[in-house]
Amino acid sequence: MSVRLKDFYADWCGPCKQQDSILEEIVADWGGDLELEKVDVDEKQDVANEYSVRSLPTLVIENDDGVVDRFVGVTQREDIEAALNEASA
Repeated sequence: MSVRLKDFYADWCGPCKQQDSILEEIVADWGGDLELEKVDVDEKQDVANEYSVRSLPTLVIENDDGVVDRFVGVTQREDIEAALNEASA
């Protein structure tokens, strides 16, 4: 099953930069099994509105069935990977 992780961020967002290092590790470990899409909310407000993003950073995990989980604020690797495992099952 295809798993996508949307990372809603902004360049001026300090916590978003913190989240980046965690996401880089996850993407490195998951390789081609995970599609990461970074969404700059300043450039793509329409996409942010579509996903009802109100705070940054926001992570949305999707699979072929739609949105599986979402996290608001800096989220630890373990929590993200647990949701990714569930989405790929």
